[in-house]
Amino acid sequence: MVIEVVRIGQRLVRDDRVTTHVALVARAFGCSKIFMTEVNPEIKDTLEKINNTWGGDFVVEFIDNWKSIVKMKKKDSKIVHLTMYGESINEVDMQLRKEENLLIVVGAEKVPREIYELADYNVGIGNQPHSEISALAIILDRIQKGEQFKNSFPGAKRKIIPTRNGKNVLVRGTRD
Repeated sequence: MVIEVVRIGQRLVRDDRVTTHVALVARAFGCSKIFMTEVNPEIKDTLEKINNTWGGDFVVEFIDNWKSIVKMKKKDSKIVHLTMYGESINEVDMQLRKEENLLIVVGAEKVPREIYELADYNVGIGNQPHSEISALAIILDRIQKGEQFKNSFPGAKRKIIPTRNGKNVLVRGTRD
């Protein structure tokens, strides 16, 4: 399964950190790419540094128009829109696991009404206000049932070795 994310919008200044964290969650939880609109270009640099140190080839792509990406991806992917007002994750997670390719739409502020109509799934994580970062993490974990954490990232210079106490980090001198 290929999972990608599109981030729609950004509240200037306030959302640089939130958008960075949406991208970090997408990367760490097994997505291959994130498309972003209206973003500080330093976010891409940050993710490239993370890839260089921690491995992987997660891609950040800046786009001008979210709608064109959604329509293009709709040809071979199911569109999943994260919203508090959607169907409960508990009702659709098994269906999502069966899909071949997913594009998950994560909004910043109020998203255009059109995304609700373009989406194959409008999915709510709980029924209370919450962070888009947590919503993305939960849906990615539900879809993959924790399997995304079993694989290491290729080319990692650093790898965390799970330990009960303290920190244990394997540091390699060069990328594999």
